[in-house]
Amino acid sequence: MPEPYVIFGSEMSPYSVKVRSYFRFKGLPHRWTPRGPDNEAEYRKHSRLPIIPTVVSPDGQGLQDSTPIIEAVEAAHPEPSIHPDGPALKFLSQFVEEFGDEWGNKLMFHHRWYAEVDQLASAQALARLSLPTASAEAVAERARMVRERMTGRGHFVGSSDANAPLITAYYERLLDILQPHLTDRPYLFGGRPALGDFGLAAQFFEMLIDPTTGAIMRARAPAVADWALRMNDPRIDGDFESWDALAPTFKPLLDYAGAYFLPWADANARALAAGEESFTVALPGGDYAQPPQKYHAKSLAELRRKYAEAAGDERLAAILAESGCLEALKG
Repeated sequence: MPEPYVIFGSEMSPYSVKVRSYFRFKGLPHRWTPRGPDNEAEYRKHSRLPIIPTVVSPDGQGLQDSTPIIEAVEAAHPEPSIHPDGPALKFLSQFVEEFGDEWGNKLMFHHRWYAEVDQLASAQALARLSLPTASAEAVAERARMVRERMTGRGHFVGSSDANAPLITAYYERLLDILQPHLTDRPYLFGGRPALGDFGLAAQFFEMLIDPTTGAIMRARAPAVADWALRMNDPRIDGDFESWDALAPTFKPLLDYAGAYFLPWADANARALAAGEESFTVALPGGDYAQPPQKYHAKSLAELRRKYAEAAGDERLAAILAESGCLEALKG
């Protein structure tokens, strides 16, 4: 039996869940290892940055950052493929993955650490996961520390009292778009999971297990909740669909990205380049303000690079233009 990959991660980390879901789908031997005090030395040996997931390949190479991890493993193990056929659908899947990683995470992180009920539940879960055999007193102290640390990081995703009603509206609008699209198909691009499913569903899985967002999702978009759970162990239940078949319910997702995600990402990149301490962007529902973040700008640059590779496809350009996405992706 070949040596397994090792995934250092956490059930509360959407990027860890994303990578684990991918390994399960590919059928690759792997060992899920919750990061904790008992394996910290091994984790640090393979990690350049103190982040999860960290994947250790069978030959001992450490891989970090969920998208590069998946891209590296996909190059080595291309079947079953996570890319729909043709440059247009392949790019749209890549686009949705970045959208999930950046915009979906904003929705998740804000709600997880904003209301008291979510703070308490999340801090307790993280504390118990990191100290699985510790006493109740030790877990309670760890939960207190986790809550204090994480509630101080909301500015990274623009979480604030002013933005709170906007972010909840963004979340509910996205649920309303995804619900009809996922009602009659198991995955975003048809009968099998694509890269975009892995990126976006992981954020929705975390929102499903959190008190506030989970209640909203189960009541408002049960098909989305089913998809988030299905993506924990995805499988091939059919073929990828054509754009013509997807378009009636998929295009609203692109329209949403063109109205919210790309204007915000572009404003962030511009503010960072200009050395500004904060930026404000006019989005549907009202002005949205936050400090600029380097990783968001890096993500947009990578998305633009991927679009440049597919830019010769006229149908893709037409789809993106109709959704208000084209100019921002051209840069």
